[in-house]
Amino acid sequence: MRPFDLDLLQTLVAIAETGSLSAAAPRVHRSQSAVSEQIRKLEQHCGLPLLVRGKLGASLTPAGERLVVHARRLLALSGEAFRDVTGTLLAGDLRLAITDYFRPATITTLLKRLRERYPQLHLHVATRQSLMIENRRDFDIGVTMRFPDDDAADEDGRIRLGREPLAWVASPAFAFDRAERLPLVVLPEACALQRLIIRTLNQTDLNYEIAHTATGVAGLHMALAAGLGVACLNRSAIPAGMAIFDAGLGLPAMPDIEFSILPPQAGESGLVTEVRHLLAKELA
Repeated sequence: MRPFDLDLLQTLVAIAETGSLSAAAPRVHRSQSAVSEQIRKLEQHCGLPLLVRGKLGASLTPAGERLVVHARRLLALSGEAFRDVTGTLLAGDLRLAITDYFRPATITTLLKRLRERYPQLHLHVATRQSLMIENRRDFDIGVTMRFPDDDAADEDGRIRLGREPLAWVASPAFAFDRAERLPLVVLPEACALQRLIIRTLNQTDLNYEIAHTATGVAGLHMALAAGLGVACLNRSAIPAGMAIFDAGLGLPAMPDIEFSILPPQAGESGLVTEVRHLLAKELA
């Protein structure tokens, strides 16, 4: 059995992260036609289709999804081996701003793993609302949440980390009297998701009230655990023990949300660029 070509795997990962062959092409410093040819070779090597191409871009087949998991590991190991042999280290201080909707239960573990793997890389992490991350660039790398319908194309330089569905959730112990107003647990009005929730509910006949406003997702989790109301959260931000809530009220369906790493700033250092792509591999 012939080994995988790392260049081909890198191209597949780039497509998975950007969502299209055209967006992946500049990431791997190739033309779109060359990217297409690389995927053809990789599919021929595997004997399986890895991508489904459509008008909105390219998506992974089940085989492609499995291969991307292995590809990221192989590419990370290759980079680690190169740095070890050449004595090149990721070293320095770097400021990371991240929305607290992004995998709150596992992000600290991931950052801890990075610190152990790269002990000379000092990440200074700030948790902020996505709007602040988008508008204030007093950091080196930003991880933000947006709605896929936002006016931002794949070609804007962002690295897409993936989409997640939104769901209405509450504690299984939450007791709701349908004769009362539905109590909501939300973040402050500056939160784009909170504004979407209110705007969507106002288009229905549901009778609701804001029962608790938390300053962050951790506080929202505590309010949910206390049974103070119902929240709308993305999949990775739903805390353990919560249940999907409907109670026959016909709560409106909500759109998916998308997480991405912001594009580089002018004059970005080589260290920041390398860490950005490292984070993309770890977070996607």
